[in-house]
This record gives sequence, C-alpha cells and structure tokens, in this order.
Amino acid sequence: MKHLIDIESISQSDILDIIESARQYKNGQNIPNLQHRTAALMFYENSTRTKCSFEIAGKKLGMNVINFDTAHSSLSKGESLKDTVENLYALGVDIIIIRHSLSGIIYNILNQIKCPIQFVNAGDGTRSHPTQALLDFFTITEKIKTAEGKKITIVGDITHSRVAKSNIKLLSKFGADIHVCAPSYMNFKNPDIYNITYHQDLKSAIKDADVVMALRIQNERHEKEGYPDSAEYKRLYGINSELFSKYAAKNAILMHPGPVNTDIELTAELLESKAGETILEQAHNGVFVRMAILNNLINQKGEG
Repeated sequence: MKHLIDIESISQSDILDIIESARQYKNGQNIPNLQHRTAALMFYENSTRTKCSFEIAGKKLGMNVINFDTAHSSLSKGESLKDTVENLYALGVDIIIIRHSLSGIIYNILNQIKCPIQFVNAGDGTRSHPTQALLDFFTITEKIKTAEGKKITIVGDITHSRVAKSNIKLLSKFGADIHVCAPSYMNFKNPDIYNITYHQDLKSAIKDADVVMALRIQNERHEKEGYPDSAEYKRLYGINSELFSKYAAKNAILMHPGPVNTDIELTAELLESKAGETILEQAHNGVFVRMAILNNLINQKGEG
C-alpha cells in the first residue's frame, strides 16, 4: 500500500491491519513515533472532520503537519499541481493528504510526477472517500463485531456520495447485505454495477437493518439538476426517532458521515438521542484510523 487512493486498490488484509492498529491506538497501545516525517494537508474543498482529524492524527504520531493554503499558494500564480507536488517533496514532505473536486485527481498527479511522494485521498469529487469508509467500518465492528451477513442500509444522496460508493465497496469485501434508499433523482446512474438492493420506500429499506447510515444532501452539487426541495425530501426520507425505533433492528446503530443537515436527513431529537451518539463516535474513531493509515504508508515505504 504505497498510497491510499480508493477502496478497490487495497486488500482485505490491508483493511484489517488498519483496523487492528486503530484499535490499539484507541486503547493507547503501540503508538509509533514518526517525528521525522512530514504530512501536508492539501484541501481544495471545505472540511472540518476530515481535515482536523488528519491533523490531529499526524500530530499524535509526532509528525510535522503542514496546512497547505491552496488559495494563497503559488498555484494562484499559475504553478501547476505537478510542480507544486514535486517542490513539496523537495522541501521534505513525505505524504500529501488531498481533497479535491476532481474525481481521480491522484491518479492524474501520479501519471505526471517523478518523485516518490505518497498520497492519501481525503475525498475526490463524487468518486471515493476511502478513509471515511475505513472509519465507518471500524465503528461498525466496534458496535456489532462484524459486517458479514448484516443488513446495512444507506439512505440519501447516493448520486453524489463518495462516502456511499466507498462504503459499498468496502462492506462488499466483508459480506454485508447492502441496501440503499434514495429518490430516483439521487440514485446511482448505473445501479446494476453494485451488488445492492435498491429501495425508494424508506420503511422497507430500514426494516430490520443492523446499521442505518444517512447521507448529507449535497446541495452544492445539485445546482444544475432537478431537486424538488428539502421539505419534500424530509417528508419521504427524513429519519426520526419513531421511524428508527419502530423499523430498524432492536440494537441497530445510526451513522452519518457529517455534516448533518439537521431536521432534513435526521431530526434534531434523533441526533440528541442515545442513537445519535454513534455519529460523534465515528468522528472520534476517525483520528485513530487515520493514524493507522499514515503509519501503514510510512512503513510500506520502508522508512518507519
């Protein structure tokens, strides 16, 4: 694992190694010291959880962490991303953690650069968000031990969700029974390429589900597309405490990658309930999973 670009490119054993390391770090065990390594956060899209999580993860490992200011860098003077990356490597950066609106951005960069800098995908367009899927998997295994044979339902803006795509690909590797629920204008354009069960009715989708994962409506990506309105979405697909307790499995867990559009995807009272606590646990777990990812990459390079 020289880079973490997407779920497809990593093996089951790599995933399990990351999860086990994250579990140890969460318990305060075997935390490595990477004080001579440097990570650069290169975020072209806004972020709170992912960016802060990676910064905290790097610092817990003793790494130097640079917040690369994309708006005020030499990129604004016309420097290419290729030249920027190669210069960061020359300055001593080992790993770039990048978020970008362009799907496949890391593959594009790797085809151009001539230095062995490593990359972590912190979300590229609507394609992939592997670290979110890994922290979600860690949270699921903490709560219900295994994903194998469990009904996991993903509800919401499937079309634009890199989180949904990465979770489906990861959970499929571990035998989950995956269901998705979305209105037609938010569903996959080619749903047959995924081994999933598709629902338009929310109640049938979450019935007996072991995990219910709501997604954010990505309003910024709906500008040129037909999206009726938030009130209509809330009426048909918004999840409240009554629906969750009545239809989901008895010990079901509620998840959301954040940020939540409160009282649209999930009601405020559900978020404030015991079930809503798992969403903050996801964010907490993300630090340890990202620590494991950074250490794994450094060690694969042979410099850990």
